[in-house]
This record gives sequence, C-alpha cells and structure tokens, in this order.
Amino acid sequence: MTDTPNHLLWFLQISDIHISIFRDPSRITEFKEFCDQTVGVIQPSLVLASGDLTDAKTSDNIGSKQVLEEWVHYRNTLRECNIEEKTLWLDIRGNHDNFNVINIDSKENFFPNYSIQGKTHPRSYMYQIKRPDTIYSFIGIDACLEPGPRRPFNFVGLIDKAEIDEINKITDIVRRSGSNYTIWFGHFPTSCIVATEGKGVKSIIGELDQSLVYVCGHLHTLGGVVPNMYTLQKSGFLELELGDWKNNRKYRLMAIDHGLLSFVDVTHRDWPVVLVTNPKHSLFHIPGKENYDVIKNSTHVRLLVFSLSSIDKVEVAIDNEKWRKCHHVQGPLYVTKWNPRLFSTGLHYIHIFVKDADGRQKFVKQPFSMDGTRGMSFGILAKLALMTDASYVFKSMFGTTLVLSILPLILCRVLHDLVKARKIDKPNLRGGGFFKHWLRKLWILSTIDRIFWPMVLYPMYLSFGPWSIGHIIEDHIGIIFAWGIYIDGILLPGSFTYAYGFLQLITFQIPFTIILANGVNHRYKILILKPGKASTIYKKIKLHLPFVILMSLQIFMAYFFWLAYGTLAFILGPLRTWSIILAAILWRQALIYPDKCIRSAADVWDIKRTTSLASADLILKEKDPNINNN
Repeated sequence: MTDTPNHLLWFLQISDIHISIFRDPSRITEFKEFCDQTVGVIQPSLVLASGDLTDAKTSDNIGSKQVLEEWVHYRNTLRECNIEEKTLWLDIRGNHDNFNVINIDSKENFFPNYSIQGKTHPRSYMYQIKRPDTIYSFIGIDACLEPGPRRPFNFVGLIDKAEIDEINKITDIVRRSGSNYTIWFGHFPTSCIVATEGKGVKSIIGELDQSLVYVCGHLHTLGGVVPNMYTLQKSGFLELELGDWKNNRKYRLMAIDHGLLSFVDVTHRDWPVVLVTNPKHSLFHIPGKENYDVIKNSTHVRLLVFSLSSIDKVEVAIDNEKWRKCHHVQGPLYVTKWNPRLFSTGLHYIHIFVKDADGRQKFVKQPFSMDGTRGMSFGILAKLALMTDASYVFKSMFGTTLVLSILPLILCRVLHDLVKARKIDKPNLRGGGFFKHWLRKLWILSTIDRIFWPMVLYPMYLSFGPWSIGHIIEDHIGIIFAWGIYIDGILLPGSFTYAYGFLQLITFQIPFTIILANGVNHRYKILILKPGKASTIYKKIKLHLPFVILMSLQIFMAYFFWLAYGTLAFILGPLRTWSIILAAILWRQALIYPDKCIRSAADVWDIKRTTSLASADLILKEKDPNINNN
C-alpha cells in the first residue's frame, strides 16, 4: 500500500429515512440536502439506502398503512437531485415500507414504482462494481414479511425457503464471478431475521469467504441507548447497525482500501468528514478476511477527507510524535509517509487534524495495532442486540412471565391441599416479612375456585388460543396467536407476538394477580378476622386505586389496539378487550365472595374462626337437615 489511489473504493449508507407527510417536514428537506450536497461532495461509488424509506404511519401516529404521498416525496427527491447521474443508488425495503402490504404484487406495495431498484429488484438482489483487478459485490437482503401486517407485528423479518434459495443463487454467482469483496446490506439486523429453514442468515453470510460486513438499520440505536451498535459475528464478519436519519440525521461513510474495510458514522452537516483507511481502526479488524501484512508493509498513512470548501490543512501525529503534513494525491485521498515497523507491537493512536478554507475543523483520534491488539471491545449491549436471536429472546421472555403468572398460584393451591389432607404441616406465615405477607395472600386467593381457575386458565389460553381476529391487513381478516399470525392462507411464524404477549403478562396479568390477592385478603379480613369493622375512606382508596390505574392502562392499550386494527379486532380480542371484562368480573368477585368460599382457607389460617363457623353450621343443620354448606 503506497500513495496511489488504486484499490480504493468508498461509498455511503443511509437508513431509516422515514419520510412522513404528518411529522417533521425537515426530514424531507434535509434528505434532499443529503442527496444534493452530501452525495455531491463525497461522490461515492454507490449509496446503500437500507430500508424504512417512508414512515407509513397514520396521522395519529398509531395506525399504519402505505401513504402514496410519502413515496412520491421519496421518488421526487431522488429525481430532483439527479441521484442516478451522481451515483449508484441501491435501496431496499424496511418493515415500514411493508406495512399493510399483502404481497409484492399488491397495489399497496409502492416500492416497485417509486424507488430506484424496486422495479428490477422487488426483493433481494446483487450489484457488482468492477475495477481493474478488483470486483466488489453488494448483496441486499429483503427480509420483509409476506404478507406484511400492520404494526406492531411487523418488527421481526423473515426469509422463507424461496428467499433463501434466491440468496443462495446470488452467492453462487458471486463465487463464480471471482469477486474479491462482498458487502451485505439490509434493513433488519441478523438478530431480527427468522429463517424458516437452514442455519439462518448469519451462516449464509459467513459461509461466503469474501464477506466483510453486513450493514443494517431498524433498531434506531435502541433510542440512543446503544449509539455504536457494532459487533464481530462468530461467523467471521462485521455487523454494523446505523443510527437513523429519522431523528438523528445519521449516515455512514465506508471505504475498502487494499482489502481493509473502514467506516465512520457521521451526523448530517458535520463537516469536514474524515476517514482513516490506513492504519485501520484496531477494533474493527476482521480475522481471516483482512491481512495485517497490508498495514505492516505499507509506506503511507492514508485518509479520505471531504468538506464543503477546499481543504487547507491535513496533519497527522502518531502517539507522541510531532505533527506532520499530509499531501493531496487525488480526489479525497491524503497521504503521508510513515514507518510501520516503529509500531509493530501493542496499541497505538493516530491523531488527525483537518481544516478547510472556511475555517471548519475536525480532530480525529483512532487506535490501531499490527499484532492483533484491539485495546477495547464491542459493547455488551451491542453484542446482545446483534448477536442474540431476537425471536428466541422474545419466546423466553413470554415463557418466563407465563410461568411466573401461573406457578405461584398453582404451588399455593397444591400446598393448601396437602395441608388440608394433613400430609404436610402448615407453614408459619404469620408475623412480619414481605415475602410471608404476600405468600399468605396468594395462598388465600388460590383457595377460591371462582377466582383461582380464571387466573390460571387465562394465561394458559394466551399461549395457544387466538388473541384477536380482525383486519390485520386492510381488507384481509387474519388471526393472531402467540405462535404465529394466520392471514390469506399463510402462517407467519410467531416472533414479535411473543414480545407483545410478554408485555401483556408483565404489565397486566402479574400486577392484576397481586392486586386481586390484596382484594381477596381484604374480603377475608371482613369475613374472618375483623367481621363488622367499618372501612375508612383512606383504606377504600388504597384498596381500589391500584385496580383503577391498572384498568385505565389496559383500556388505554385496548384503545391503541382498536386504532391499529379496527373494530372487529377490538371486539374479537381476548388479549386486550376481553381481559378488561374478565378483570372487572374477578375484581367484583374478590370483594363480594360469600363466606362459604373462604372456609377452606379459614380451616388452615384461622382455627378460632373455623371452630365458630363449624358450630354455626351444626346449629343450622339441627334446625334444617337439608342445608348443604359445600
């Protein structure tokens, strides 16, 4: 690697543009500025637009459907900026571009007619850039669901057998072409793509020897919690999630310089833009794909510099060395001589200072090494977001909360029956202690059949029964289960449905169990412990307020569900709507259940009261032998 511009390719990525006619008009105006000014200054070989090109939300920000005007804005912006004359624009769909789309032939699927690539490549595709002695391949993965439900059940992507076969055909073409480097792109992170068969998308990417990186969007840096969502996958390729254009106005500059992949994420209008391509950032070295000898045998430090005005000064310093000037080679390439042998072991830092003719300045500090020393590691949250299987995580969350909502009641019921049968001694739950206090309440609840069985059977039902029946896609009725969504004769495997069910259990079922146990205990005190004692206004508020808050939240969520899927789904909705009715009935029962319902619990927990109840029964039976207290 010397000071020549050979074997150098740079390109851009933009993701989650979310063009909207209802919110934030600056998204469109600044996107136009990006297409006109930024692309014009950087002059990339291509731009990867990795999905969610439009917002596809209704004016209330809850419902979702394709909005033609948004697609018109997207197409017109690209046309007005003459984007196809400036660069190769490779766009692909995201989940928002697929809301309420029954299939790729649907009239609601605007991607083919209003994007650059959609007409020729409606789903996954490949482009190659050929330079002397080097071929660069770019493979786009479309993992949008087909059918494409309305939000939120469109969060996780899927590649079925047909799409897997198509991607495998593309990789075969890449192998036969003699391609040197392959860059994969798509909207969904690999963690959010379900494969209906085979090893999954990570394996497909990793099995192609030329694969360097998979770039994506979708997660929006988890709301800023993980601003640098990068990792090295076990299959041997980098995965880089890009922050969104929607709220953060992010784009990515990437370069392959003599086989070394480098990148920098940039905020729109932040000039100058600087990317060091040699020596490469130590954290992002790809073992088995990139050769350290390229850096060790190089003669020059190399960097790409871009700005709105001409560059006045580019200087470099390594570790504690003095600043040295870089000279301009061609285009954005600046170089300066160096001796890499001086930095052959350990971690080192390269410092860059850039100033343009209008006085804009940029300082960059970047670690590098030549012996494999990384000096830092990928963030744990980034690894969790990109390396785990989101579908498996959602299933685990749902299964765990399902068990937590059922098992305590069942255990209490079993223990109660064993105590009643005198097979075990009654545990000592009297006295202080938070755990003992609430275990006793749950124990009492478990003895009341009219409350116990609905509270156990309803969560169990959610694991297998329909959650809702309605217009999951406009004009198409579907059925939502935990394990999948059935619509238009097609079953979409459950994934985000489990996350949705987890939220229902954790925000409603489990809290309601606790609230209900408190209500049952209140009634128990009235009947058994302190009969006839009047309740104060404060105690009544303390008793009812948690239930009112919980019901209000559930009604609020049911209202959102109605806005998202319509009246039919609202009415035929055991998950949201029917749970409100069930909760109201059970709360009423908890406050008015008769004396006979609590006698089983009283037999265990209040011997004195049990004796008086038994005496009362005996007297009644002497007066009327036909009385049955069961």
